[in-house]
Amino acid sequence: MTDAAPRHLITTLFGLYARDEHDWLSVASLVRLMADLGVDAAAVRSSVSRLKKRDVLRSERHEGRAGYALSPMTVEVLREGDRRIWDRPRASAGDGWLVVVFSVPEAEREKRHTLRSLLGRLGFGSAAPGVWVAPATSYDEVLHALDRRGLTSYTEFFRGDYLGAGDVAARMAQWWDLDAISAEYHRFLTAYDGLRTASRAPESSYRSYVRMLTAWRRLPYLDPGLPLEHLPGDWAGLAAGELFTELDARLREPAACHARTLIREPPER
Repeated sequence: MTDAAPRHLITTLFGLYARDEHDWLSVASLVRLMADLGVDAAAVRSSVSRLKKRDVLRSERHEGRAGYALSPMTVEVLREGDRRIWDRPRASAGDGWLVVVFSVPEAEREKRHTLRSLLGRLGFGSAAPGVWVAPATSYDEVLHALDRRGLTSYTEFFRGDYLGAGDVAARMAQWWDLDAISAEYHRFLTAYDGLRTASRAPESSYRSYVRMLTAWRRLPYLDPGLPLEHLPGDWAGLAAGELFTELDARLREPAACHARTLIREPPER
């Protein structure tokens, strides 16, 4: 598993620690947090600039200190992401499927790409050109995500069972690249299994936990809780999820302890 890009680490840090600080971190705190992860100030500035352009972060001063705040939309996205990341909801075969189709006028064709990209990021598979499918349990999250971007009016939603010819498990392997998803789970296991016995000292826990969580948080979006009944019996997502739960319980608190010391360190005079 390749090392995380600085902007992904920054998003993880804000998701973990800014929400207890009124959704805000000072510039100095963020630089210290990132320095402990081996990222220099220049890379932090460049990454923050990109996140501001995407309205993930906004410049904001608190009590005379320069800093960055999560945008309202990002706060909502992070809140929804918490459920995927930590609860890991899993659909059953009886829950059925959510099917989304969309139609965008030619004059607004750029929204087609936006819709396709968003549905892909939410873990939808492609059943046919223009036909997107996910477990039906994802309906509320998907509707909110489309509403936030003003895209709901271009879509139609259907919920039901698969009645086509052939086995559902075989169809799922066509709708999603299950081999690629499984490979990502195996990479996570290989990269972070050694943390089961790693030191729980606050500083080392912080470095391990932030990087581990950054690697993990994209996986529940690649695998949107697909029904185990239709997945291979040795599905690596189960072992990866168990490892994440164990490491989260082991490292989260000592990591937060170290992060708080960096965030609340008095400014240099």
